[in-house]
Amino acid sequence: ILSNGNKPLKVAEYLGDVFDGVRTLDFSMAPKTGHMACGHKAKDGEFVSWPMENPGPFVLEGPVEGYLAGLEAHIRLALREILEQARTTAESWELGDRPRETWLDDYCAQLSLLATQMIWTEETARAFEDMEAGSETAMKDYKRINDDRIERLIRRVQKEADKELRTKVITIITIDVHSRDVIENFVVQRVSDATDFRWGSQLRFYWAQCPTGANLVSFTPQQQKTCVIKICDWVTVYLFEYVGNVGRLVITPLTDRCYITLTQALNLSMGGAPAGPAGTGKTETTKDLSRALGLPIVVFNCSDQMTYQSTAQ
Repeated sequence: ILSNGNKPLKVAEYLGDVFDGVRTLDFSMAPKTGHMACGHKAKDGEFVSWPMENPGPFVLEGPVEGYLAGLEAHIRLALREILEQARTTAESWELGDRPRETWLDDYCAQLSLLATQMIWTEETARAFEDMEAGSETAMKDYKRINDDRIERLIRRVQKEADKELRTKVITIITIDVHSRDVIENFVVQRVSDATDFRWGSQLRFYWAQCPTGANLVSFTPQQQKTCVIKICDWVTVYLFEYVGNVGRLVITPLTDRCYITLTQALNLSMGGAPAGPAGTGKTETTKDLSRALGLPIVVFNCSDQMTYQSTAQ
């Protein structure tokens, strides 16, 4: 990478070693020199085209470490812009001519899922408000809507032959089933208060300004809205680390408890230590949490030969 810094096409071959989800860039605007990119390709084949207006194409010039750092920030800004479009269009799933099962064709897997989770958070909060206003069946009605949406996604995936799209829809169904189970528990246990711990202990996704005074790391300009995540008393900002079209784990009660424990550890600037037998999913659960938060994650196995020099590398 360092010896080919002024040849972006050569550097692009090694992007997969630097980024977790990105394999290469789309150089269709400057195919000979590669000094301008307008989208990125994932390792699993997913392609994301960046919005032409904001942030627009990215120019790869100057020292390689400079433009790679710029590329990282540019991808995050592009994903935030696409998420805003996805969220705006998602509000008309039930009303418009683009129901959710066809709406998700327009967006990459990561943002389709994130927009879905944001809409779920908003609609659940609205159901709680309706219950406080006297509507006893608000949560039951919302569970019916959830069931219907999952049913339609299942019908879509049964007819779909495209492997990439199947992975995307199955990921959304996986998280949706957990969201539906949460609502079902609220109905069975008669939870009617939005301050209840059973609601507070779930990962909740809001479209809002970055909270000021909390000293949070955010890659979104201060005046723009971004995805704010809350769980218990911890608040963070979605960091838009691109992961590609990867599946997500089924969320069990144990996963929920791991999420609460690990996010509280992050809240207190401490470490978490999931313990258990080999192959039970400790690492995978931690990776899954990082995907849910859009956080970069690095996994390495420690051995007794490991020194501080090898960790630094």
